[in-house]
Order: sequence, then structure tokens, then C-alpha cells
Amino acid sequence: MTDTDTDSNAEGNDTETTTTASDRTPTDADTLLVASLEESTGKTGITLALAQLAHENGDSVGYMKPKGTRLESNVGKTLDEDPLLARELLDLEAELHDLEPIVYSPTFVEQAIRGREDPDELRDRVGEAFETLAADRDRMFVEGAGEYDVGGIVDLTDADLAELLDARVLLVAPYEVPGDVDDVLAAARTFGDRLVGVVFNDVPDAAYDQLETDVVPALESRGVEVVGVLPSERDLSGVTVAELAEELAAEVLVEEGTDAYVERFTVGAMSADSALRHFRRTKDAAVITGGDRADVHTAALEAPGVRCLILTGGHRPSGTILGKAAEAELPILAVQTDTLTTVERAEDVVRSGRTRDAETVDRMRTLLTDHAAVDAVLDG
Repeated sequence: MTDTDTDSNAEGNDTETTTTASDRTPTDADTLLVASLEESTGKTGITLALAQLAHENGDSVGYMKPKGTRLESNVGKTLDEDPLLARELLDLEAELHDLEPIVYSPTFVEQAIRGREDPDELRDRVGEAFETLAADRDRMFVEGAGEYDVGGIVDLTDADLAELLDARVLLVAPYEVPGDVDDVLAAARTFGDRLVGVVFNDVPDAAYDQLETDVVPALESRGVEVVGVLPSERDLSGVTVAELAEELAAEVLVEEGTDAYVERFTVGAMSADSALRHFRRTKDAAVITGGDRADVHTAALEAPGVRCLILTGGHRPSGTILGKAAEAELPILAVQTDTLTTVERAEDVVRSGRTRDAETVDRMRTLLTDHAAVDAVLDG
């Protein structure tokens, strides 16, 4: 909390006044909080794309991510790249500790569980940072955590933040099967009247028609406005094999095909026959397996949905395997780590979005312009 001393009369008697987040005067900036049902739904790209579109319309814009959750370390130092990208793309002169006042790391959560983090002090910290960033801004764009209910341990879920910052809310949601509607309705009830609408992002072709024809009318009949349905785009939904190799510090044994995109991983820990049946059912996948599993390597070479092989444990395959892979234009990467560690690192690369950059945001701007009611989001 912030304490200020003011002179109450000419005789110099001091009266202490305490200002908290709850009685602080709201900023004049129109504030939109972009929340998400789950991680890796394109929330960052959508937030920054909307900010750029608002700026193009003549508004001065600001950005904030109150809870830094996209971290590579479980210690206090933030490694969340989203505020750094925002500062660059929106040309903001703002301190990182204001853009991201809370580092929501595992260590932070442990301290909060033990009662060593004061929710009131955290709310004040967020409120003060927000006021600094929103000064003289027409609009503020606030990015929520990876999932909208993160922060409950300190009473700072995205719904709590929307109330604290007097923000309207845009919910970003995935959609693959009808059951996903339950999650949308639950979030809508949580945000209540602050919810501007829902934008479905990265919707696969197989689900697009059902979403437009059945799901959108069903949601709107229940008072949940759907403001956009963005189709899945290859460039935004995975990483290339070359990018994956760079992030894993892998040795590229077969370079042909490294421009292919990988969206998922499968572990080759089964027999060769089982592996082949499994690999044939997957799509745009990287197979992670031991470098000494020649039978699994061969099975992967025969599966059309496999985009690369990642060999663990520092083992190199035979020349025959390397030759067949080069002929099939199936890249092979080799890493020194064990299979479990490699899977965790590889999934983190895809989940965190290696392609999250200016080009990604630019493409998201186009998708929003073509497939979403941008004016309704900004002015609703």
C-alpha cells in the first residue's frame, strides 16, 4: 500500500492517508483484457494485433501482462517474452516491472501457498503499474495468464483483474469437439457482463462448419456473443523442423525436409509393428526415440504423417537409415538428452510458440480483419 502525508492545516498537523487499489481513481483509458481458456491459443498474437489495429485507427495504446506465466525458470527472474515483444512492436517506453508486475513462477506460487505473498499488496502493485502505463493512453490492452483461472491463490485470476482494472474481456478459445462448449460457457459465467465476446482461434477445417452452423448460434442463444472464428493456419500452429533443431541444440544428421512443420510429438517406445500402426495414425508429428532403435526408425520412415526423427541419448543411426531418410526427405535430429527430457523440451518449444514474432502478429491482424468483428471488440 502507498502511504502519503498531507498537511491538514497551517499549524502543521499531519494526517496520514492510505490509498489502495480499491479506492484508486480509475484511468480514463478504455481497457480490454484478453483472456484464454487454455495455453497456446494465440492470445498474445491476438492481443498485440488488436493493439496495432487500434493504433492504426488513431488511438494511443498501452499494454500490460500483470502475471508473467510464460517462464523458462522457476526462480524469480522473469523470462516471459510476451511483454518484451509488446514493447518492441508497440514502440512502448515502459519498464518491464510495470509491464509485468508479478512473475507467476512456481516459486511464487509456493510462497503464496505458505502465506508469504499478500494479495492486497499484489493488487496495489498491479494497480499502480497499470496507472503508470495507462497515463495519457486512449486504450489499454491487458493480456491474461495462460488460463483465465490462474492466480486464484492470490485472488488475481483474470476475472479479478478485469474487476480491478475496470476492463472489458475478450475470451480466446480453441474448438475441436462439441464438448468444448462447456468450457466456454463456464468462462462466460465467470466473467459475466464484462465479457465482450468469444473469438475461436486455430479452428481446424474438420470442425469449422459445425462451429459456424451449430455452436455459434447455440452460444448466442445463451447470451454469449461470438465475435470471430479464425481458421487454423499452418504458419501459426507449429514450428519448423529447423526451428525445433535450433531450440533443442540438436545435431542435424539429415537436412532434407527441415522446412516441414511439426505440431505434435510421439514417442517410439513400442515394438516395430506397434510403432508403424501408431505412426500411420498421426499427422505432422516428430517421433522421439532412442538413437539405437533401428526398428522404430524404419517404421517412422514408412509413415506419411511423420515429419522428422529426433534420436536421443547421443546415438547415431546406421548409414542405411541415414540414406533412406535423405531419400525420403525426412530430417533426422540427434540430441544428447534422454527421451523423457527431450519430450518435455520439445513440447515446451511448440507450446511456447517459437514463431511468436512480428510476422506472427502481422498474420493475426489479417485473420482478425477477415474473420472477426474487430470494431465490436474494440468499441463494444
